[in-house]
Amino acid sequence: MLELDHLAVAGESLEAAVAHIEDALGVRMLAGGQHAHFGTHNQLLGLDEGLYLEAIAIDPEAPELPYARWFDLDRFEGAPRLGNWICRSDDLVADVAAFGADVGAPVALQRGDLRWRMAVPESGILPNDDCFPALMQWDVSPTPASLLTPSGCRLMRLEVAHPEAVALRERVGLGDARVVYVEGAAALRATFETAHGARVLE
Repeated sequence: MLELDHLAVAGESLEAAVAHIEDALGVRMLAGGQHAHFGTHNQLLGLDEGLYLEAIAIDPEAPELPYARWFDLDRFEGAPRLGNWICRSDDLVADVAAFGADVGAPVALQRGDLRWRMAVPESGILPNDDCFPALMQWDVSPTPASLLTPSGCRLMRLEVAHPEAVALRERVGLGDARVVYVEGAAALRATFETAHGARVLE
């Protein structure tokens, strides 16, 4: 069974991704760290109801890699944007087998004391123009969502737009009323309840 775990905002730089989130939500993000395997780094924001938000970008100090980075970051350009949503599994191997090879193969990852596995396609590009959720399984407890200082922000709605929205919804099969699928150009749009009122992050 899949559950929504977190959302990821990508930028050409981490500073740009962080500024995009902070400007949209009116809050300050917390420190993150480096992901050595994929040559990226991040900062985090704790959300209500066991979720969190991640700003992520290629680490300019990381060496070149002989394989594609996750979250389609090798092709990223332009303004920062909400690029991916991530769902956690309690049996990643079984879920990957059920969804099919295009969702990726499990890769063991770590950052500090955190340990997890994520299904990453060989190309780094997720199905449905990156609108299919990245699948992961935590191998430690507690996870970032419970460790981060609460920001007072709560996800109200995650809008997943795609030309084949109905088929995407049926394939993902996520029973979360906050996630809504709409027909349109591939994009993600999230609405949050904050201390400043409802705010939108795209």
